[in-house]
Amino acid sequence: MINIGIVGATGLVGRKMLEVLEERNFPVGEIRLFSSSKSAGKTLNFKDKLIKVEDANKSSFKGLNIVLFSAGKEASQNIAPKAVSDGCIVIDNGSFWRMDRHVPLVVPEVNPEDAFKHNGIIANPNCSTIQLVVALKPLNDKFHIRRVVVSTYQSVSGAGKKGLNQLFAELKGELPSERISSHQIAFNTVFHKISDESLYSEEEIKMINETRKILNLPNLKISVTCVRIPVTGGHSESVNIEFEKPFDLNDIINTLKNQKGIKILDEPEKEEYPTPVIAENKDEVFVGRIRKDESVENGLNLWVVADNLRKGAATNAVQIAELLITK
Repeated sequence: MINIGIVGATGLVGRKMLEVLEERNFPVGEIRLFSSSKSAGKTLNFKDKLIKVEDANKSSFKGLNIVLFSAGKEASQNIAPKAVSDGCIVIDNGSFWRMDRHVPLVVPEVNPEDAFKHNGIIANPNCSTIQLVVALKPLNDKFHIRRVVVSTYQSVSGAGKKGLNQLFAELKGELPSERISSHQIAFNTVFHKISDESLYSEEEIKMINETRKILNLPNLKISVTCVRIPVTGGHSESVNIEFEKPFDLNDIINTLKNQKGIKILDEPEKEEYPTPVIAENKDEVFVGRIRKDESVENGLNLWVVADNLRKGAATNAVQIAELLITK
């Protein structure tokens, strides 16, 4: 039995981690839940037992084997090393450690071997990156990718409770008490915050760098545009790929079908294709609208959808933990 901790347990992803651990019958011995001092003292349910949430800043992690983090950059930077020094392996959903060259960035269907190269911390990738690389990995192995262009259509839940609260308030015609954008979200599209001199948003830069690291393709030509749309769950991506090798469309479909974690839904003439509603509460990465891009040599278009709170965050972290305990 594995003793588990969750830091950020009261947030959207933390609560989903609890749910996924229970659903997947992870062999939990002791479980302890942690949060900021603001949320400490609350109780959460796990397997019909109420667990009191502890203050992560004041707690020891001794006795725990694996601690899942989803509490933001500051907690990842300051508290994760303490959990490691207390003898735990940390699986961190935040962005702080992802590009550290000493920290593996892992998607179990793509680079499981990297999980065992850790020094106490394993990073969970960005939600949009996870679903992208699950689709790219088998295609690159067989046809060798020359260039990728990605446009995202991301749920506001990717910004946590604040994003959902802004959307719901606007839909009711109320003034939001908290915002993720100065623009209205309801019936609108907004970009992530852009502060880099390159004019790319932080989200776009994350996807570029993380995809290269996970696939071990440091020179991969990849261009990304990230957009938030007014849906409450599920990220969608329009993916255009140029390959070095010619391909047959049936070979592409069969290659994707054989990739663990992918579900093909591609009968557009029957209006059967991936949508955020279809992906809700599921752990697969859904792929559809598979077709050749006739404007370039060896070009392909895909539509990729996944539940950003599950495969894009909580489930991927739990899958990493499952990978560790198999060894």
